[in-house]
Amino acid sequence: MKTNTNITFYFLALIMSVAAAGARPNIIVLFADDLGYGELSCQGNPEIPTPHIDSIAKNGVRFTAGYVAGPNCSPSRAGLLTGRTPTRFGYEFNPTGPLNEEPGFGLPAGEITIAEALHDGGYTTGLIGKWHQGGTAKFHPFRHGFDEFFGFTHEGHYFVSPPWDGVETLLRRKTLPGGGKGTWTGKKGLSYHTLLNSNEPDYDANNPIVRGGQPVEETEYLTDALTREAVDFIDRHDDKPFFLYLAYNAPHFPIQPPDDWIARVKKREPHLTELRAINVAFVEHLDHHLGRVIDAVGSAGIDEETIIVFSSDNGGSIPHGALNTPWRGGKQDHWEGGIRVPTCVVWPGQIPVKRSDVPGMTMDFFPTLGRIAGVDIDHQIDGQDLSSVWLENGSGDPDRTMIWVRREGGNRFQGRAYYAIRQGPWKLTQNTSFEPMQLVNLEEDPYEKNPLPAQGPIANKLISQLRLHIQEAGQVPWQP
Repeated sequence: MKTNTNITFYFLALIMSVAAAGARPNIIVLFADDLGYGELSCQGNPEIPTPHIDSIAKNGVRFTAGYVAGPNCSPSRAGLLTGRTPTRFGYEFNPTGPLNEEPGFGLPAGEITIAEALHDGGYTTGLIGKWHQGGTAKFHPFRHGFDEFFGFTHEGHYFVSPPWDGVETLLRRKTLPGGGKGTWTGKKGLSYHTLLNSNEPDYDANNPIVRGGQPVEETEYLTDALTREAVDFIDRHDDKPFFLYLAYNAPHFPIQPPDDWIARVKKREPHLTELRAINVAFVEHLDHHLGRVIDAVGSAGIDEETIIVFSSDNGGSIPHGALNTPWRGGKQDHWEGGIRVPTCVVWPGQIPVKRSDVPGMTMDFFPTLGRIAGVDIDHQIDGQDLSSVWLENGSGDPDRTMIWVRREGGNRFQGRAYYAIRQGPWKLTQNTSFEPMQLVNLEEDPYEKNPLPAQGPIANKLISQLRLHIQEAGQVPWQP
């Protein structure tokens, strides 16, 4: 009882000190799309200068063990928004193309988002960028706590439709023009590749840029346009607490960065392959625009009143030239490269400068930011309040259990599921539904080079916990 009392007093003192320094801080979540762990200079990448993202890491906390709720876009975002494992509400697969418009697909109305909680706590809330939580009216961001929305509801694009001017465009095809496999370069920067043996999804189909509830004509390259809207949001709301969820779709495919940025990279790094140079340009361009948003906070004079969080929805796409160094795998994988992402947070004067190896998840943003903002959370969530880790030197939960579930196929009610679970240093991974589960001790084998068969008491314990989670969620039939 004495220990519990001490913990209670500690948290009360912590939150009171935050309140005294300026309660109800503004909150900006900067969310990249398919940005690999190893793509930033603050993560040790010598090829890509990312000074603006680095400024968050160097002036706040850089997390080396930041995880997402899923290795692909939509489930990961659902986990961030709700603070809950997506399995609990049937969000085990990633919709593409027309599946975004299925009447039953979207973030369920009964799920409470961080935007709803902050809105009800007195915050002005805005979403700029990628939604990907259902493309029909009942799943609109307005119905999940956002006061303002500018962006798109499906996967993403950089122009609503061709012609694409001023950019290099690399699209995937099953077969190149005239037949064959490999790469093909045509006129005006348009190229095709067959690296994934698939066609590029129809991102542009019925996926307009929307302001509020109405489509608008947007002629700017979308990363530029999203930044413009974010700067305007900050300027209009810097006199009251606000929550801005700025969800860029860069560097997600279609691979389409601006020409002038590619030329800059090729001049500086002539040794890079064409594909890698394009990816590097994508990341540099994104960092430039994040810098404009950070500068807007400074220009408004609200630096010390604003928490800025940066992360990515999943690992980078390896076939498209992304790096998830040093981890194994990438987007779509349950290996570390698919679910461990760059994560950092800054709040001048409140969050100390440090590196943290405490395992955390984007699902933790909800309870952590809610605690700091003084918002009550009285429903079940899976994310943990890591405010003591952010603001002090808390150690987190060393035995924390993290669970990931993916389902193959395009229909949420069909397709085989596959899983991963981590508890402490132990991780059980199934990377596709046709592979066996494998056991890794991340302290001894952090790069998952030598996974062991899923046998013995540790593996059995993790399987039992995973099976219990699936049964409790009631969404995915357990498949051994």
